[in-house]
Amino acid sequence: MNHAEKKYHALIADKIFMGGAADVEAMVLNEGIEVVVDLREEATECAYPADHVKWVKVPLDDNTKENEAELFKHAIDEVVGAHNAGKKVAFHCGGGKGRTGTVAAGILLELGLASTLDDAETKAKEIRNIINIKPVQKELLQKIYSK
Repeated sequence: MNHAEKKYHALIADKIFMGGAADVEAMVLNEGIEVVVDLREEATECAYPADHVKWVKVPLDDNTKENEAELFKHAIDEVVGAHNAGKKVAFHCGGGKGRTGTVAAGILLELGLASTLDDAETKAKEIRNIINIKPVQKELLQKIYSK
């Protein structure tokens, strides 16, 4: 079997994967992804359309707006929900840095794999070193997880 080039990362081994839009084909082909959560507001279709893959679009702006906390929470819930349903899930934005990093940190918090936002951000960066959570994105996560 030919595997597409692997530039994506496993957030949760063999279950949850993250990367950029260009990584979706490889994630689907190499990992058997069943659900793709697309974080790109600009997307008009799945980065790798396939009949057996459910595409979920959560339209996050690349230049995160202060009113997007609910959208970030929705994206986190989509990934965690698919994971909890036993599905292999991938999530991505354009380059797999900002929006993807923010959702990765939220997933780690949601699953109890990180105890604080700083811990979640550190763990996400250890997995995918190009992650760059912008200050406004971090503020939105603090808003979501400060309860």
